[in-house]
Amino acid sequence: MKNSTASAAETLDPLVHAAWARANASLSPMSSLLAWIDWASHLAVSPGKRLDLWQLALTQANEHIANLAPRQQGSQDSSTKPDGRFADPAWDQWPFSVWRQHFLDSQRWWEQATQGVKGVDPHHQNLVAFWARQWLDMLSPGNLPFTNPVVWRRTREEGGVNLIRGLTYMLEDMQRVLTDQPQHGTENFVVGRDVAVTPGKVVFKNELMELIQYAPTTETVHAEPILVVPAWIMKYYILDLSPHNSLIKYMVDQGYTVFCISWVNPGPELRDMGMDDYLELGFRAALNAVNAIVPNRKVHATGYCLGGTLLASGAAAMARDGETERLASLTLFAAQTDFSEPGELGLFIDESQVTLLEAQMNRAGCLRAEQMAGAFQMLRSYDLLWSRLVNEYLLGERRSMFDLMAWNADATRMPAKMHSQYLRRLFLNDELSEGRYQVDGRAVSLGDLAWPVFAVGTLTDHVAPWRSVYRLSHLTSAELTFVLTSGGHNAGIVSEPGRPRRNYRIHTRPEGGLYLPPEEWAEYADHKDGSWWPEWDAWLSRRSSAQVKPPRMGAPSKGYKVLGDAPGVYVTQK
Repeated sequence: MKNSTASAAETLDPLVHAAWARANASLSPMSSLLAWIDWASHLAVSPGKRLDLWQLALTQANEHIANLAPRQQGSQDSSTKPDGRFADPAWDQWPFSVWRQHFLDSQRWWEQATQGVKGVDPHHQNLVAFWARQWLDMLSPGNLPFTNPVVWRRTREEGGVNLIRGLTYMLEDMQRVLTDQPQHGTENFVVGRDVAVTPGKVVFKNELMELIQYAPTTETVHAEPILVVPAWIMKYYILDLSPHNSLIKYMVDQGYTVFCISWVNPGPELRDMGMDDYLELGFRAALNAVNAIVPNRKVHATGYCLGGTLLASGAAAMARDGETERLASLTLFAAQTDFSEPGELGLFIDESQVTLLEAQMNRAGCLRAEQMAGAFQMLRSYDLLWSRLVNEYLLGERRSMFDLMAWNADATRMPAKMHSQYLRRLFLNDELSEGRYQVDGRAVSLGDLAWPVFAVGTLTDHVAPWRSVYRLSHLTSAELTFVLTSGGHNAGIVSEPGRPRRNYRIHTRPEGGLYLPPEEWAEYADHKDGSWWPEWDAWLSRRSSAQVKPPRMGAPSKGYKVLGDAPGVYVTQK
């Protein structure tokens, strides 16, 4: 008779793993240790590489000795690399120029040391390089009050008042963290009052999402509506920030009927919600509602980030099941469908990392918002951490909060089952691009996508690198218009017309056209200044029918009655 009692490994190990994860900020020390061992052991048997590093160190040491003597004020070492951290002319003065050059040389040495060691696993190599950069960023002379000439100058000018002001800011921030209060300045960006204010109604709601239908602002609208599927790793109103930079408002003003999903902020009670649930209760439920409210019309389906990944898998399942007539087009904003080149976020995703994270999520029932925020912060540690600490706590300059920053601080949780499936099935196993990802128990293929696709990648994206987003062109032969816009994962999408210093590249590959590698695409594509939003409007307009009168809000006779005003309830959950 089979023993139904759980083994010690099944009961004890998850408890230890969860505790180990909490003690190490959800990062696996074993993963990092293995990476360092791999790198160090291969470096130990690479005498040529060690000799090159020794010669580089000797060259740098000789340069340091030559530069130790004070120089004429304003002189600058010709070997100094351009670096925004040391842009102020005060860094050209001795001894600050010496400290700066020592740091930049150390950075250069570690770049050489962590790259090009034969035999090291690429993931381990990238992980070692990443942690080396983290330590160097922390030890930068710009982060210390006694080695930063800008802080010295400000302290002399203000008689130390800047440090007192900075200490006040630090204590206030610490109090907010300890009392679980939002960041300073977020109180000026209240959801429904200052942001997410485009008029609309909630016309459907289930345990996982609310569906918002936005009120028309034009006498007639394009016959085909837009359905937006945002990521649930973030609040939906990234696409409906202030009125001047709301993509949703912009599209409504261009004469489109826009629907948008607002995901619930899940707690432990939704721990067993998986990817299939987000597809069934999210995209499919929303599409059914849109088809009922705007009957006999195809839908322009649009997905952002993880929402775009979900949309792509759902659309592939629709193509598999013969439901191609329900959609008019697909639009994907910064959405990965191929995870073979996930970028720097992949540093935090390997078997060891995922195992610890799963144990912690299974105990808590969900992934907490601060866990994800910490990972993203490390990817841009200087911009998101060290520069802020210097400016606010040493220079005493409290940065002004703006809508995108306030939205970024309004983070969400994720159910344990869903996030585990996402990390394993997509990131680790890359099942979607390889045709092994199952929807409703059957595999789907992105090669079956039968609609024209408008895909947007952002140039400096740390979450979904544009080359990874572009790999969709390798997976489908459908007509594909790809846009590469300036900015990052969020700011590149929130790129309203009239915003200065914006530009993008665009090229359309016809259905069945030849594949262009990303570098060739970038050379071949048209380069334009300004916002890409009008390009999307024109692209959708060419794939839409004649103008019609706006549909009514909801469809009460079909079970989709108005439940309340936008932005609804789910988006305000903490």
